[in-house]
Amino acid sequence: MKYLSILLIFLPITIIGKLVGFSETLLFVFSALAIIPLAGLMGKSTDVIACFCGQRIGGLLNATFGNATELIIAFVAMKAGMFDVVKASLAGSVIGNILLVLGMSMLAGGIKYKTQYFNRNSINITASMLLLAVLGLSIPAIFTHTMPERALTTQLEGLSVIVAALMLLVYIMQFVFSFVTHRSLYEETLTSDDEDEPTMRLPVAIGLLVASTICIAVLSEIFVGTIEPMAESAGLSTAFVGIILVPIIGNAAEHSSAILMAVKNKMNAAVEIALGSSLQIILFVMPVLVLLSLFFQPMSIVFTPFEIVSVAASVLIANLVTSDGESNWLEGLQLVVVYIMIGAAFFFV
Repeated sequence: MKYLSILLIFLPITIIGKLVGFSETLLFVFSALAIIPLAGLMGKSTDVIACFCGQRIGGLLNATFGNATELIIAFVAMKAGMFDVVKASLAGSVIGNILLVLGMSMLAGGIKYKTQYFNRNSINITASMLLLAVLGLSIPAIFTHTMPERALTTQLEGLSVIVAALMLLVYIMQFVFSFVTHRSLYEETLTSDDEDEPTMRLPVAIGLLVASTICIAVLSEIFVGTIEPMAESAGLSTAFVGIILVPIIGNAAEHSSAILMAVKNKMNAAVEIALGSSLQIILFVMPVLVLLSLFFQPMSIVFTPFEIVSVAASVLIANLVTSDGESNWLEGLQLVVVYIMIGAAFFFV
């Protein structure tokens, strides 16, 4: 995190660049570099607040703010009517967390340790919920091929709202399951890793969380506004930018945390970060965006066929890789290679 903090220099550079009229490509790069450490600060402050709040509330806080950066960026893009970029970035976050983050964690940890182990019971529950979430994503896409186009718009919006509300319900029930009715399944997850002491006082952590959130919101306006001009000038498709670049920028701090956990042989935490973040994207971030879009311009949950196939394949691979409760470097390498293949495919879209 201390190395990422160096990138905070790009916060004032981006704002000054916006005022004096830097090129769209430079503003895209500078705002992206500034968002990365801010996302890390948001995560760090949330961790500190969680230490003061206890294990249960702390877990809820970490889950709530874990993907706050992606939610802010996607909300700004949604307000601008860039629905394709929003949905591509959400799909890219899921694919990136499962294939890139989990893969790099298993690869880095596997190079240092021959075999690493994690809580199979809790991880399998998360992985199976991801399958349910992918089914929810697939239903609206299948629906579009069964209805006449003239009757599609209104009914698709209604279906999207229903699916989003049900996904949010499942997301909330997940906390009841893990913190109340089936706590024993997660005890190994909660106690296996050493508890960290708070690194700052509570008021400082709260102030840091508020300040980093405001800064990310400001930078997201600049970042989103430069996506299409930058993609056009660089000869990139908006699908590639949404699927690959935006998720990597929003998740960079979280990615590094998972890899560091794996290197420290805390594989349980690394797997939870990767799969838990993916689950939160589908069951929380996406439904919230769909419901918020009703106040602006309604957004449906219809992804392109290739996005659906890529997400579904990633989730199926995650279920296979995590089913035995152990990992090695070869499994990590395989996940990373699949991610590169998918990225290459979107590059040529």
